[in-house]
Amino acid sequence: VPGFWSWWVPVLVFVGSVLLGADDWPHWRGPTTTGVGAPSPLPSAWSATENVAWQAQLEGAGVSSPIVFGNRVFVTSQAGDGRRRPGSHPTLTQGGDPAIAGERTLARRTGRNSVAFIVEAFDRLSGKRLWIHETTPEGELPPVHDKHNLASASPVTDGERVYAWFGTGQIVALDANGKPVWTKHLGKEYGAFDINWGHASSPVLFEDSIILLCYHTPASYIVALDKRTGAVKWKTDKPAGQESYSSPIVVQGPGGNELIVNSNSGVESFDPATGKSLWTYPEVNRFPIPVSMVDNGILYLSRGYRSSPFMAIRLGGRGDITRTHVAWRVPTGGPYVSSLVHYQGVIYMSTDNGILSAFDAKDGQRLWQERVGGTFSASPIAGDGKIYFVSEGGETIVIKAGRSFEIISRNKLGGHFVASPAASAGRVFLRADDRIFAVGK
Repeated sequence: VPGFWSWWVPVLVFVGSVLLGADDWPHWRGPTTTGVGAPSPLPSAWSATENVAWQAQLEGAGVSSPIVFGNRVFVTSQAGDGRRRPGSHPTLTQGGDPAIAGERTLARRTGRNSVAFIVEAFDRLSGKRLWIHETTPEGELPPVHDKHNLASASPVTDGERVYAWFGTGQIVALDANGKPVWTKHLGKEYGAFDINWGHASSPVLFEDSIILLCYHTPASYIVALDKRTGAVKWKTDKPAGQESYSSPIVVQGPGGNELIVNSNSGVESFDPATGKSLWTYPEVNRFPIPVSMVDNGILYLSRGYRSSPFMAIRLGGRGDITRTHVAWRVPTGGPYVSSLVHYQGVIYMSTDNGILSAFDAKDGQRLWQERVGGTFSASPIAGDGKIYFVSEGGETIVIKAGRSFEIISRNKLGGHFVASPAASAGRVFLRADDRIFAVGK
């Protein structure tokens, strides 16, 4: 998540009839799907009693990230409990007590008999809830891991509509007042959403399409819907067993737009206008979760799973690009869940077991590595010369951007934090399982 304001390559993710403002955060990875905020001041320190503008209780619970457009903050959640996947559930914390590291299960909101999928809009300045929309699940609820539910996909907005997608395959497009414009149920149309630990991929907008990655055990495909009507524009089928918990991004490479997907078979690029495959980087990976990001024509990505490989790939390739477009690759040490952030020539990452690291974006050489404690599922964000790392235990560690390690502050809030933060207009928005905080003046 780089210093994109010096970036000459335009990212065509949120092109629409509404102009994206400099301080908007319309996608869980920010205005250019990189995790870097606009060049405006951001808070450096806070606590439960200081420098928190507001906090708001959510109707449900979940781990999706908040998004911001204009004076509105949107967040999704699930009210009521669902189904737990049988058997033992692996934790990120290894060789220690997960509870001591702040890792625990989702704080579910179970005070109702039925399950509902929730979209809420809050006033960015005051935190007042502006509207709430509920979607009733249809069909059998897929089972999930203890640490999330069926509201793990983050919403996305083009300023006219908010698009929210849930783990049954149901997607709803809402207008600015929370009224449904259209709905669609991919689970009914193309088969149940069945993936080991539950669906997690978030939607992405490209021109007049909303693109959805559905790589599940019984059926795997990518589908592009008309963002105005929900009609299918194209659908690309993949072999059964192609799986991914990651989210796609759309960027512009030297040969045109590219849709990037991280899956269990490797990294693949598609034409976002047609769904045609452009290039592949074959590399088997059991649990592909992190999302790639691009700066100046270079894709940076951690593949996911324990001690993941991470790499830099030049865009614009065709066919198998293993020998032609891999700029560098580090075989181990990357995050299991969280994504990388590239800022001002440096790649930052938080591994699952409380270690923060920085690498030179030119060659992947390590600049520093420090143990700070905690467990990290949220992806870091960057802006205003700072990098923000949010631990599950509620501590946000703010470091100074640079080639040496310097902690600016350690900031504790109550709650369990898996969602990645957002930054907009001088504030950082932190989502706990069942509430949201606006940090800053």
